[in-house]
Amino acid sequence: MFKFFLSLVMMNEAADYHNIHKPPKVAEKSDFCFGSLCLGIISALLAASVIIIIRMSAVLYRQEVNLSEMKMEILENRAEILLRDRNDLNWTLGVILTFDLFPVRDFCRKNSEYVCTASDLECQPCRRGWTLFQHRCYLFHEDGWFTWQEARQLCQDRNADLVVIDNLEEQEFISNRTDFYFDENHGYWLGLNQTGGSWVWVDGRVDTLGFWMQKPFSFPGKNALLVPNRNPTTSWAEADSEFKNRFICEGKALTRS
Repeated sequence: MFKFFLSLVMMNEAADYHNIHKPPKVAEKSDFCFGSLCLGIISALLAASVIIIIRMSAVLYRQEVNLSEMKMEILENRAEILLRDRNDLNWTLGVILTFDLFPVRDFCRKNSEYVCTASDLECQPCRRGWTLFQHRCYLFHEDGWFTWQEARQLCQDRNADLVVIDNLEEQEFISNRTDFYFDENHGYWLGLNQTGGSWVWVDGRVDTLGFWMQKPFSFPGKNALLVPNRNPTTSWAEADSEFKNRFICEGKALTRS
């Protein structure tokens, strides 16, 4: 009996010793949860960092693309300006080369008392006394009356020619700047004459406008005359070349506006 009791006591002591020295299960679970929580936070931070980096890279890429597009647009604009300037200079050079002696004083005037460089001159598209319209210059010659051939020669002496009308706008421009004088049979010579059954301009083109008067002219012939104070679409007369009238010269403008 004593031995049985002693065995029970020893078994209880062993159990108490085992319970005292056994690690608590709650502590292990807490450590595991804490570790999992930290790992989750770190993973979330890493994911957020990756997303931020991707978005920042996308923003930087878009900025680089926009900057490249802006630079390309600036370069294209500069190239367009340079091309336009080159074409304008070629135009001006072409006009100058039509003169044996270029009349600088007719086109340009001094900005100051002394002219040392080209910048000291202010040049106009047309010579004094000429009128600008659509890159062309016009001289309405009202000093004296001349035959068609005399009028053309006077224009050519000025590095120009009798006016060639290309469209209704130009016809209206001419009509609005011509004045009635002497009588209804007088007008302004045009650069248009009859050749081989066709009406041909002095630049070689066959006329397609046909702004002719409806009634016969008093001095019929094979050269065209614009009669003022009429409807622009019915103001040309078939006049005799020896009939004396005023005239209109046309030439290129020195600069393009």
